Amino acid sequence: MSDGDSKSNGKMTLPAGNLGDTFLAMLESRGVDYLFANAGTDFASITEGLAKAKSLGRRAPKPITAPHENAAIGMAYGYTLMTGKPQAVMVHVNVGTANSIAGLINASRENIPMILAAGRNPVSESGHFGTRNWSIHWPQEVFDQASMVREYVKWEYQFSTEADMETMIDRALQVADSDPKGPVYITLPREALGREISEKEHSATTRLPAALPTAPNPGAIFELAGWIKSAKRPLIITNTIGKVAEAVAALESLAGKFALPVIQHNARYMNISASHEMNLGFGGQSLVENADLIVLVECDVPWVPLQFEPKSDCRIAHIAADPIYARYPMRGFKSDLTIQGSATLSLGALETALEGAGIADADIASRRTRLKAEHDDLWTEYDKESDLQTGPGGDLNPAWVSREIFRACGADATYISEYPMRAHWLPTNRPKSFFSTPPAGALGWGLGAALGIKLALGDGMVVAGVGDGAYMFNNPVVMHQISAAYDLPILIIVFNNRRWNAVRGSTLQMYPDGEASKLNDGVPLSALTPSPDFELFPQSVGGFGARVETPEQFGPALAQALDAVKNEGRQALLNVMTT
Repeated sequence: MSDGDSKSNGKMTLPAGNLGDTFLAMLESRGVDYLFANAGTDFASITEGLAKAKSLGRRAPKPITAPHENAAIGMAYGYTLMTGKPQAVMVHVNVGTANSIAGLINASRENIPMILAAGRNPVSESGHFGTRNWSIHWPQEVFDQASMVREYVKWEYQFSTEADMETMIDRALQVADSDPKGPVYITLPREALGREISEKEHSATTRLPAALPTAPNPGAIFELAGWIKSAKRPLIITNTIGKVAEAVAALESLAGKFALPVIQHNARYMNISASHEMNLGFGGQSLVENADLIVLVECDVPWVPLQFEPKSDCRIAHIAADPIYARYPMRGFKSDLTIQGSATLSLGALETALEGAGIADADIASRRTRLKAEHDDLWTEYDKESDLQTGPGGDLNPAWVSREIFRACGADATYISEYPMRAHWLPTNRPKSFFSTPPAGALGWGLGAALGIKLALGDGMVVAGVGDGAYMFNNPVVMHQISAAYDLPILIIVFNNRRWNAVRGSTLQMYPDGEASKLNDGVPLSALTPSPDFELFPQSVGGFGARVETPEQFGPALAQALDAVKNEGRQALLNVMTT
């Protein structure tokens, strides 16, 4: 610290400057490492403040210039996935906010804490420093800028006076990082940020900490332990417990000790080790239909009723920080016991309760023998899926491609999937080693998240698998530019089937004998042909790119790509023609 910036007795003194300087200093002092920004004319005080931080040693997060807002949101999202620390994104007034919304929806539904800050068009037409001085400042003004994001943020606020700044930042982080976590939104008018202030003392650390994780109701845990003791076919279902490494450990301990099978519907994390004998995979229709007790742990959608569901007399318990998913307008999954509490604390308490419940060792041993055999058979089947190199028409099998990537990159790599690099083809055993598409399905997430994860990991290998449609949603030129600009080499695999397969599949599912199924040129609105030469995109910024059409080409191309990333510090992309 320099230029008059001092810190003592729980206080820090910030030198004279403007409120943009204070905004940056408060973020940095509260543990925000990065400001992911897509700037505009409202940013003058912020950009000047970042210049002061660089030349005068003032406090500020490290700036990351994101040429598109979804990259900024995605990188903040990915960095927080890996570190658990909320970060800040800043965008340009209403238009930048609009470009941020898809990523914000993802963060909201997956409970990712972050500050989304947006400049506010100058309010005044004259008479103030920072007042309107560009013609765009009239048509760009809106009546209610925050209305665009209000449904997807936990809290929003417009900054106005010097006295607000410290409390605003502390309150924003407090709300974002308290369960259920999520993004918050603040707007920063240009005149307010540009206001000059004298040297001022602030608290060095926040006095508004996030709420501690919620402990479960002891009586409810005791009741659930009794249900598990009496159940013949208990089952645990989760899809997001892997967001917290300690929760994975708690789940594996509980499931292992009492032989409780675990399935993952629409898994978005490594929730339980692939090698864990109670990992019963990612489908589990027969387990769900035959269960007499199901415990849902951090699981928003445990099954799709049109496909399969439990028996009517099956008991169902829900455990989560927000077990009713209050922000979902409609969610009718039945519950006989609803427990609010962090997964880590709840599963730990449940294990303790079961230890005193007197479950017969013979019952546990019998269930363990049966379930271990099912685990082994299931994962053998997953292995067989990846044995077939090509599918109909000769294009590469995504399962084989995924498993070859895993064999080459290993268990120490971190994998990000935005279709179709599935978790059961990447048998990881390490928490925070696999991340998949957020439940809201706003495409364009994967590459930004991968870059944010790489930023957090440093030297670790990061592999992003994306469909060709998802790759285009990612604004790939922007992502490749950021990778080069900030020395963030990652490996990207484009699974290129030249179509929106979800569009095609959903149409044929609803209308299996319809007219779309009879067309020789494919389902309307699903084709992505001609397919661009995606391998050329990273080459434009010095990266490696290659097109792969046959199994014989894949191994050498993957070796070249890994050499570029590991040994040359360059990003790499393989454009793989898949079925």
